[in-house]
Amino acid sequence: MKCKQFYPVLMTDRVEETANFYVDNFRFAKAFDSDWYVHLQSTEDDNVNLAILDGTHETIPEAGRGKTASLLINFEIEDVDAEYERAIEIGLPILLSLRDEPFGQRHFITRDPSGTMIDIIKPIPPSEEFLAQFAPGAAEK
Repeated sequence: MKCKQFYPVLMTDRVEETANFYVDNFRFAKAFDSDWYVHLQSTEDDNVNLAILDGTHETIPEAGRGKTASLLINFEIEDVDAEYERAIEIGLPILLSLRDEPFGQRHFITRDPSGTMIDIIKPIPPSEEFLAQFAPGAAEK
């Protein structure tokens, strides 16, 4: 199978509010907009996409209907400190304050209106302990 594109689809009962959250706070634009599905594309990189879907829509098999639960999506960015300050200024909920992790991330976590957690990350060098756990060459990417 050759995959041409991959992106998460967040199921929610708050489609418009959730889509607008990503447009207003994470520089996405609406590429498709209906009352039950919104396809978002980054205004900075066409390869970064996200979709918001009414979790009760008929196209979702009944066994999978509902809303997203216990999901964490990552945005890897260049200036996490500036983004953290912006998140505080605009009043985003901060679930985890900005911090450095020994496994190689400087990050913070917020959430969208549907409850999906968002991890805003800048890769940093991992500690020696964690460096040993990376596949050869993987820590340099």
